[in-house]
Amino acid sequence: MAQPPGECGGFKVTAAPSPLQPSLPSHRALPLFPPAVLLKDTKLMDVKLGQLPSWLAMRDFTPGGIAGAFRRGYDRYYNKYIDVKKGGLGGVSMVLAGYVVLSYIWSYSHIKHDRRRKYH
Repeated sequence: MAQPPGECGGFKVTAAPSPLQPSLPSHRALPLFPPAVLLKDTKLMDVKLGQLPSWLAMRDFTPGGIAGAFRRGYDRYYNKYIDVKKGGLGGVSMVLAGYVVLSYIWSYSHIKHDRRRKYH
C-alpha cells in the first residue's frame, strides 16, 4: 500500500525549520550527566580520594589565601550561628567547647607527664 507524500509509517514528515525561524522544542531534553564542575570549585567533601592530591595542589597556600580561608570560615560560622533572629547558646557554646579541646591538646604533654607523679 502506497503512502501519501509527506507521511512515513503513520508519522507526518515536515520540512526542517529554517535557520531564520528557530523552532521551539516541544519538550526539554534532560542531560544525561550533570554539568562538569571544575575540580578547583569542588568542596572538600565532594572530592574523591583519587582526586585529593590534585585538589590540594590547586589550593592557595599563600598567606593571603590562608587568611582568606579563615575569613570565609569565620563569616560562614557567624552567619549560621551568631547572626540569627532566634539565637541561642549553641554558637557560643561551640566556640567554648572548641577552646577547651584545643587547650587540652596543647597542654596534653604536660598533663601526661604529671599524671604519674605522687603528690605527698
